[in-house]
Amino acid sequence: MTQHTMVSEKQPEHSHDASLAQSRHHSGVRPTRPRPRTEAEIAAVRVKNRRREYLERNPGYFSSAEHEFADPLLYDDLIRRFQSPTERQAEGKAKGYGRVLEGSLLRGEARLAKIKPDDEANADGADGADASVVAAREVTAKEADDLSLLPAPEHREEAEERWREFLRNRFVRGGDEDFDYETVDGNEEYDAWERRDQEEAWFEDEVPDWASEGGDYGTGGAGEGREARMLEGETGIQDY
Repeated sequence: MTQHTMVSEKQPEHSHDASLAQSRHHSGVRPTRPRPRTEAEIAAVRVKNRRREYLERNPGYFSSAEHEFADPLLYDDLIRRFQSPTERQAEGKAKGYGRVLEGSLLRGEARLAKIKPDDEANADGADGADASVVAAREVTAKEADDLSLLPAPEHREEAEERWREFLRNRFVRGGDEDFDYETVDGNEEYDAWERRDQEEAWFEDEVPDWASEGGDYGTGGAGEGREARMLEGETGIQDY
């Protein structure tokens, strides 16, 4: 069976570009200047990074039982499968009878939809939603299908991590229809990724005063001082 893997959206958007540039550097291929991003592309990246930062600061987001309705079958495979009867009973009390019944009905409908022709399933799912919402639902459903094709997890921890990754990707895409994204997307407090990138760039460009003072690090100026500092950083002591 072909193994399907899920692409994580946890890392910031610039990571792929950096990896590609590093690969070209080591292969000896002269890197080409990347196309400058448009304002719209920069804004889209910033929004996704803010959503990632929100999840980093609010890990309780993943523990909500309401996420079952993101994909009831996947929730059944990854979460309910590993719950004890006591845990299921406690979750049922927390949800209430109505929500438990709704989850059961949705799982039944989802199983029936899997054996229906695509055109019938799509017709049944048409609810007049906005095109972007429909597109997000389709991506989420596709990702859930890919996960269902993976070998069943043997341990609870592995299953829970798959579920969190599914929810993380869905959230970053904007697929949580019950979440008010405006509270995150327009909030500069969640620009941690961007601030860290700026700080790293500043430290890379900055030449410390002691790097050009000579002494134990040589007297050849900033160039030799930096080279000596880099050598020391390799092992923690000066290499000779």
